Amino acid sequence: MSLKKSPPLLPFVKMHGLGNDFVIVETRGAPARVTPALARALGDRRRGVGFDQLAEIRDSDTADLALDFWNGDGTIAGACGNATRCVAARIMDRTGQTDIRIETQRGLLRATRGDNGSVSVNMGHPQLTWNDVPLLCPMDLDALPLPGAPSAVGMGNPHCITFVDDITAVDLERQGPPLEVDPLFPEKTNVEFVQQLPDGSLRVRVWERGAGITLACGSGACAVAVAAHRRGLCGKQVTIRLDGGDLAIDWRDDGVWMTGATAHVFDGQLDLAVLEAQ
Repeated sequence: MSLKKSPPLLPFVKMHGLGNDFVIVETRGAPARVTPALARALGDRRRGVGFDQLAEIRDSDTADLALDFWNGDGTIAGACGNATRCVAARIMDRTGQTDIRIETQRGLLRATRGDNGSVSVNMGHPQLTWNDVPLLCPMDLDALPLPGAPSAVGMGNPHCITFVDDITAVDLERQGPPLEVDPLFPEKTNVEFVQQLPDGSLRVRVWERGAGITLACGSGACAVAVAAHRRGLCGKQVTIRLDGGDLAIDWRDDGVWMTGATAHVFDGQLDLAVLEAQ
């Protein structure tokens, strides 16, 4: 008598940072790795699990772990600050560490946990030359030749940041997509609209490359803080108020630090055969 082989199962964790939601899978020692097709299937909010980004934990020779980020359309995301904070929180809960190093396409990132449980991540130095963002050709990063003269900042991924007088007048579903695919950004771009509030904080709405409207974006919050400081709108410490909540940004000599809350939602197991058959 032969035994029926069990379907391959991959454990996962669902977490969010300010409503910016993630599926986290660990492929260290696992028989499967994330593929574009798997990312698309898993990212389907009706037939999969759904996420703003998928975070894949891998082994690292230079850090506590390595992270890859995937968008729901199956493309690679170069950086994701809120997902990094969520993964860091998960690892710290498991190991008891309060200071870890994470290998990413952005480079080695440091994450720490404060006494109040919040997690901070050093997202590294901003990219402030046209070819590092990247842009199509040399131009003024603080006044792009686009409506509203937006800023461009790289934080491991490109960001197009438009400052407005009234953020409630922004139609994100209409204005976000054309900017995401504008030819000035050869790798497409994340899009942020920003209003300075009377208390000095910055109200931000986000259209993420490969994901659409999201409640928060960690790398976007860092990019906004850098762009606003370069325009003289704030100091190097500023509160970013996103649809999902607030992030504290601190642009220090060693990079741009981001601090905020994380939340665990649930654990589960993925039936890879079912997902890949969709």
